[in-house]
Amino acid sequence: MEFIPIAEENGLIVPLGEWVIREACTQAATWPESLSVAVNLSPVQFAKGNVVATITNALAASGLSPRRFEVEITESTLLERSAQNLEIIKQIRALGVRISMDDFGTGYSSLDYLRSFSFDKIKIDRSFVKDIPTSSESRAIIDAIAGLSRQFGLRTTVEGVETTDQLEYIAGEGCSEVQGKIFSMPVPADEVFQLIRRIGVIEKKSDEG
Repeated sequence: MEFIPIAEENGLIVPLGEWVIREACTQAATWPESLSVAVNLSPVQFAKGNVVATITNALAASGLSPRRFEVEITESTLLERSAQNLEIIKQIRALGVRISMDDFGTGYSSLDYLRSFSFDKIKIDRSFVKDIPTSSESRAIIDAIAGLSRQFGLRTTVEGVETTDQLEYIAGEGCSEVQGKIFSMPVPADEVFQLIRRIGVIEKKSDEG
């Protein structure tokens, strides 16, 4: 909440963002083929960085398939210089990379974005999830976004899921994916394989190999 805005203000978010993209691709290239990695992009990276070249070079250097790399952008990225940003998004998509709209429902949430920009996924913000047990309004918003996503042929990821009640409700609405503490807290890179093994993506080898 504090670090990112400061990095955006002083311009350091551009080299930091380039490093994050390179590191994410390098790490994901060691994972099972069924897994992908997603990276958040700052609006400043769109305005001042060379996002397409950074992603292209990171994929080439790591050997990661573009289909296993995903970028997440917020609505604020699309508010300014939309013609330029639309071209950048088209170039990213041309690489074979997937694109998600992050925190959908918390900003302007213009439905025209879904028509004008080629998204693969909408991510529903955690602020709607925490009130599921008590707020009919939050449930209605989740239902509406999930239904809208299906109509547009988009996948839907729900953020910030922490309880079984939240998970059961979201699953009942037909959302595609869920992320949150109910599955795991964030872990450092050297613990990712233990996490992958625990959730059953790869089988644990026997002592005999």
